[in-house]
Amino acid sequence: MNNLNVAKIQLNGAPYEINNGSNLNELLNKLKIEKNKVAIEVNGEIIEKKKYINLVLKKDDKVEIVHFIGGG
Repeated sequence: MNNLNVAKIQLNGAPYEINNGSNLNELLNKLKIEKNKVAIEVNGEIIEKKKYINLVLKKDDKVEIVHFIGGG
């Protein structure tokens, strides 16, 4: 990726590069993760699923994605 078009974030504790202007939906699509099966926290705040498309990720954002696991 061209460095001008890249934002470096922290994803689940590891460095990760995304395109500048990417939102949470685009990140999930890139990772091939269904949004109905996860909870996402950005910079310590849990984000509602309906806000994923409007939340644009910025350089140095800390993103935590937690997968739901069924069991009994």
